[in-house]
Amino acid sequence: MPRKASIPALRRHIDRIDDRILRLLNERAALAVAIAEQKARTNSSVYAPGRERGVLGRVARTNRGPLPEQSVRAIFREIISASRSLEQRLGVAYLGPAATYTHLAARRQFGAAADYRPAATVADVFHDVESGRADLGVVPVENSTEGMVAHTLDLLVESPLRICAEVSLPVRHCLLAHAGATLATIKRVVAHPQALAQCRRWLGRELPNARTEQEASNAAAAERAGKESGTAAIAAEAAAETYGLAVIAQAIQDEPGNLTRFLVLGQHDAEQPSGDDKTSLVMSVRDEVGILARMLRPFAAHGIDLIKIESRPLRERPWEYFFFLDLKGHRRERRVQRALAAVDRTALRLKVLGSYPAAPEPAP
Repeated sequence: MPRKASIPALRRHIDRIDDRILRLLNERAALAVAIAEQKARTNSSVYAPGRERGVLGRVARTNRGPLPEQSVRAIFREIISASRSLEQRLGVAYLGPAATYTHLAARRQFGAAADYRPAATVADVFHDVESGRADLGVVPVENSTEGMVAHTLDLLVESPLRICAEVSLPVRHCLLAHAGATLATIKRVVAHPQALAQCRRWLGRELPNARTEQEASNAAAAERAGKESGTAAIAAEAAAETYGLAVIAQAIQDEPGNLTRFLVLGQHDAEQPSGDDKTSLVMSVRDEVGILARMLRPFAAHGIDLIKIESRPLRERPWEYFFFLDLKGHRRERRVQRALAAVDRTALRLKVLGSYPAAPEPAP
């Protein structure tokens, strides 16, 4: 239909396209149900992060516009979420309350058709999944400016849970307050200590006379700001709608490229390679000169890139350490298997935390 047609004619054409889209969506859903029936017979997991990553990557590559890639991914993420819910509505525990960045990361990964369950602490997320109260859990593990989340690392050492996916989320802090508030009327700013640190320069420049006070989470800060006159909160923009606040200022973080990485935890990792995977592991070594270099040698010998190495002290043994490693590749790949076998012969302890699809770079 020519673009110069009348608006009513164009809208009628859109309606016909919508009808075709709806038929195709239901045709796709019927195929998803057929797959679910086969999964049930083989006791396969409902959540297949490698397959979902592949679908999103394929539609992003084949998209010719005018819809931007970010929109195409968002649309198909919800299609996948709705289709998955026909198999099972997943229970997803996350570090709450509602509208935290962990909640947003969970929503980005699983879409609207999941049962989201806020937990008070990272340890509670682990417990909910371990006990079966939730199918999966989402926890923060690393921030690009603040570093690793030590408590998450400590829990990974002893937990039987596996990492099955990761999510990278841009941190875009906003200043939220009652509608009608201005910078001139704000007397105090409340937020999680990390958010206050990430916005320190902006606060010093724009609100030099305002007091800063800490809260357990940015969402809790937003809830407080909704109850107190003259109080503003640092939180994600989504918290404004959740807690009935107005956005006074956007993107107030000092580092514009600030990212937080989250892990998805479950009873199993991503069993099949996706072609672009990570494997996370933790190991402890003897207290010997040059031992770490020797432990890492098999990875180089098998052409495996190490993405990250992080040390954590052993709680029960002062001056001894665990090392957390992220590497490129899947535990089912032969070269990774050979490298891990060589490391296992020397390490005091080696635990593979999981193999999972690498998260795509988030949209700016």
